Amino acid sequence: MGAAEPQARQETGEQLAPKLRAADLNVYYGGFHALKGVSLDIYPHEIVACIGPSGCGKSTFLRCFNRMNDEVLGARVEGTVLVDGGDIYAPGVDLADLRRRVGMVFQHPNPFPMSVFDNVAYGPRLYGVTDRELLGYLVERSLRDAALWDDLRGDLQRFAFELSGGQQQRLCIARALAVEPSVLLMDEPCSALDPAATFQIEELMLELRAEYTIVIVTHNMFQASRVSSRTAFFYLGEILEVGETEQIFENPQHPKTDAYVRGRFG
Repeated sequence: MGAAEPQARQETGEQLAPKLRAADLNVYYGGFHALKGVSLDIYPHEIVACIGPSGCGKSTFLRCFNRMNDEVLGARVEGTVLVDGGDIYAPGVDLADLRRRVGMVFQHPNPFPMSVFDNVAYGPRLYGVTDRELLGYLVERSLRDAALWDDLRGDLQRFAFELSGGQQQRLCIARALAVEPSVLLMDEPCSALDPAATFQIEELMLELRAEYTIVIVTHNMFQASRVSSRTAFFYLGEILEVGETEQIFENPQHPKTDAYVRGRFG
């Protein structure tokens, strides 16, 4: 099966509990078996990169952690998916609360057609925050965390679509941060950006790691090597290898991992 053994993680001599856990995870889209017995533990304040050829299950895996696959007609999930030790596929799980705790940033920037302020305030308002002062605080903090405050502090009523592509993506990150998640899922967040904007997003990810657990899907091998602490290699719906990023890129153990990271296929 395509299972990668969970790795024990230690900090100051104490073993950490996983922030996210997938165990014997299978996902089907109708008759198509998209994920095949995948197991992986992700620990607090890690950046884990998911790499592999197109169509190998990376994005499907990512979307399991906030149940975005629920929106796909005919999708079926089997196995165990835990967030902070809780089974997120158990009966009665509050999806709105789950998606607040586990934020998602998509491949293409998708700001709402409204002002910068209203984009970032959208989530807190949705969850019942009405106090203007508190909203202002949350907007400022989120824009600071997304490295946008200095750019936009004097122009929060600016229409979001007027921002550059890189600014729009950071705005989407700020929007996700505004509802105070603990996990960020990032599905190829830089694929539509130029190199300068990509560098800014990568720097931002490294800064956010202090406060958040981040899982990123990327086709950019250099990006995975620059930002992640561990890397999982997906192939045909399985995880063939997972390990410290340096090991995966410099001394991969599986021949298909070796071929992929050296550009021989994919």
